[in-house]
Amino acid sequence: MKKLLKSFCFVTTLLISSAIYADDAYTLNAGDRLSISVWNEEALQREVVVLPDGTVSFPLAGQLNAQGKSVYDLENELKSKLSEYISDPVVNVTVNAVSGNTIHIIGKVLRPGSFSMSQPLDAMQALSLAGGLNTFAEENNIIILRRNGEKQQIIPVHYARIKQGQSLESNVMLKSGDVIIIP
Repeated sequence: MKKLLKSFCFVTTLLISSAIYADDAYTLNAGDRLSISVWNEEALQREVVVLPDGTVSFPLAGQLNAQGKSVYDLENELKSKLSEYISDPVVNVTVNAVSGNTIHIIGKVLRPGSFSMSQPLDAMQALSLAGGLNTFAEENNIIILRRNGEKQQIIPVHYARIKQGQSLESNVMLKSGDVIIIP
């Protein structure tokens, strides 16, 4: 009975872990470098870059939209397209560089510029990457510009209050393409 219970707990942990991973899966961005290979098909091994329009091109599959998709989703779409030509293709997509996963920080920081996010970052972490605020920064007027399709959203960051342990909800997680403005 103990062995059965241990096995059940192990399987349950795996299922929960994979469900959490699926929700937090990295989504591809323009500029990301990918390696795509099809098992046992030497002619179908390529390194590709996600183009500014969000697409990648792959032999026999043609032009595919990759932006906003997980690696798993892209693998499945490639498998579906290639199955017209290859019996049960085994497709592997690997992210070589997350060059397209960038944020931009402008204004009164020590090192303004574009920064690649190799891990999830919140607003305060991003500001620390930029060296922090300079002495002339307006701590209470920081905003994040986030593009949602054709529209832009303004998200205030209450830096001075966050420093005091307040308004922590304004320390939002950043998304690729976000622009932090520090007047």
